[in-house]
Amino acid sequence: MTLFSSRDCVVCHRVRLVLAAKGVTYDLVPVDPANPPEDLLELNPYHSVPTLVDRDLVLYAASVVTEYLDERYPHPPLMPVDPLARARLRLAMLRLEHEWVPHVQAVQHGNKQQAEAGRKRLKELLAASLPLFKASKFFLNPEMSLADCALAPIIWRLPTLGVPLPKDGKPIDDYGQRIFRHPGFARSLTPEEKALRELPA
Repeated sequence: MTLFSSRDCVVCHRVRLVLAAKGVTYDLVPVDPANPPEDLLELNPYHSVPTLVDRDLVLYAASVVTEYLDERYPHPPLMPVDPLARARLRLAMLRLEHEWVPHVQAVQHGNKQQAEAGRKRLKELLAASLPLFKASKFFLNPEMSLADCALAPIIWRLPTLGVPLPKDGKPIDDYGQRIFRHPGFARSLTPEEKALRELPA
């Protein structure tokens, strides 16, 4: 199994966290998105990362890749059995993709105006989500799930993005510490991501 992944990419980190949580061994191919390798150009018509190659199967888009991995490697499960709970988590992941990730990318890669707008919106999203962080040990679920694998890379980057937690944001910090202490989280980090902040003891 091979994963084409950028070194500091919130979406690629999502896939690496699932692989690490599952204990899957794979070959990592670091990709500069501005200069993708020939192999990736041939495999993926969008030339995007993350791209996963499993024998003759080529998958791209983090949501597709992570659900495949959860089904391909069922232990530990990262989605609940209950259809209603699964649907809620899928909707949460969709909102993270459409409402959170673009603002992270705007801060990382946009101009000054785009970065400031991205920080402002991320602060608003964190404040609005506080009840969800208070409601459960993990995000919308009592156990770690694919939704946590999508959210944790964003929480990990908040300090370097210049996005402080809300005044009453201790539940968000507590949530982050729980995820960051998971054995798979440290394994999911590239050297560039490890340098963003310190892992909890």
